[in-house]
Amino acid sequence: MERLLALKPERRAALLRGLSDPQRRELNERWDVWAGDGQRTPDGDWRVWMIRAGRGFGKTRAGAEWISAVARETPDGQLALVGDTLDEVRAVMVEGRSGVMAVARTDERVEWLSGRRAVRFASGAVGYLYAATAPEKLRGPEHHAAWCDEVAKWREGDRTWDNLLMGLRVGERPRVLVTTTPRPNALMRRVLAARGLEETGGRTRDNPHLPVVFVADMEDAYGGTRLGRQELDGELIEDAEGALWRRKMFDDHRVAAAPKLRRVVVGVDPPASVDGDLCGIVGVGLGRDERLYVLEDASVGGSSPEGWAHAVAACASRWGADRVVAEKNQGGDMVRHVLAAAEATLPIKLVHATRGKVARAEPVALRYEAGRVSHAGRFPELEDELCGLRIGGGYDGPGRSPDRADACVWACTALMEGQGKMVGVRQL
Repeated sequence: MERLLALKPERRAALLRGLSDPQRRELNERWDVWAGDGQRTPDGDWRVWMIRAGRGFGKTRAGAEWISAVARETPDGQLALVGDTLDEVRAVMVEGRSGVMAVARTDERVEWLSGRRAVRFASGAVGYLYAATAPEKLRGPEHHAAWCDEVAKWREGDRTWDNLLMGLRVGERPRVLVTTTPRPNALMRRVLAARGLEETGGRTRDNPHLPVVFVADMEDAYGGTRLGRQELDGELIEDAEGALWRRKMFDDHRVAAAPKLRRVVVGVDPPASVDGDLCGIVGVGLGRDERLYVLEDASVGGSSPEGWAHAVAACASRWGADRVVAEKNQGGDMVRHVLAAAEATLPIKLVHATRGKVARAEPVALRYEAGRVSHAGRFPELEDELCGLRIGGGYDGPGRSPDRADACVWACTALMEGQGKMVGVRQL
C-alpha cells in the first residue's frame, strides 16, 4: 500500500483503472492493506484499546472496521456502539461515511433495526446503540465487545463507562475500543490508566487521503497552539495543578507578529556544563504599547559553547537586541567569554539569582495573568516548560530543567525593570 500511495497521482490512477471490478472491490475491502500504523489492531492480550488522534486521522474508519471484524468472528455477538448521543451514534458510527454500513464488504448486508436501536451484521451479530446521555441504559445488558467514540466529550462519562465495563463480560476475551480526540478530563485520565490498555494514534496530517489544502489550512491556523496540538495532533494537554502559567494565558493573547518595539532583550540560560546540555535562548521585546512580546525561542541543545554562543548572537542580530541577559552563577562568565569569541559586540548583562527559579518567575507570571504579555507566534516547547513551573516551588514540565522558561523569565525581568520593584535579582 505504501508503494501505491508513493506513486504520482496520474500513475496511481492509471494503475487503478487497469484493475478489474472484482480486483477493485478486493483492494477497497482490504482494510489490512489500507490501514495506517495507528489504525491497526494491536497484538497481545489487551482489554482496552484507545486510538487517541487528531481530527480526520481515520479513527471512525478504524473503529467501524474493528467492530465489523469482531462481528464476523462472533456470529452470536452482542456488541455495544456508544457515543455521546443516539443521533451521533447513528449518524457517525452506523450510517456515516466511515461507519459500519459504509465499510461492509460487498457480500455483507448490515441492517438497521429501528425498533431495537440496533444494527444486525451479516454474520448475525447485533450492535446495540447507546448514548452517554442515558448511562442507565447500559445497566444490565451484557456484551462481547464495545466500540466507544469520542469519550472525551461524553457528558455522563464516568457513569456510562462504569456501566459499560460491568456488562462487558461475555465470551473469552471481551474488549473495548475507544476512538477519540483527547480532552483533559476525568474520564480520559481513567481510560488512560486502565489495566490492560493499549494505545495508538496519530495526527491529522498523517492521513494521506485528506485534501492537501485542508491540512495546510489547519496547520496555518492552529499548528502549535493548544487547540491545534489537541485537535490536530491528538495530544492530551493539561495544566499542572498549581501551575504558575496556564495555557489559556498564551492562547488568549497570542499574536501573529509583534508591533513596533522600543527594546529587545535576549535571555540566556547557559548550560551548567560543556557537554551539550540545552542552552535556553529566548528573545523578548517591549512594545510601544508597554506590552511584552515573546519573539523567538532560539534554544539549542547538543552544541558546544561556541555553538550556542553563535546561536545567541544570531538571535540578537535577527531582532536588533540591545542586550543579552544571562545568569552569572549558572555560567554567565562563560557567556561573556564565548560571546566575545563569537565577535558579538552587544552589551551583556550578568545577573545573580538570589532566589529559586519559581520565585523569580512569579512576577513575570503575574504579568502574563494580567494579559500584558503576548507570544508573537507559537512556541510549544517553551510554553510546556512555563506550564511546568508550580506555585510554591517545583517543576513538572518536560526535561530535567526549564531552560527555555528560565531564559524567557530573565528577558522579561530585564524589560520589566523600572515598571515595578523586582525581587530576587541584582545586577553585578
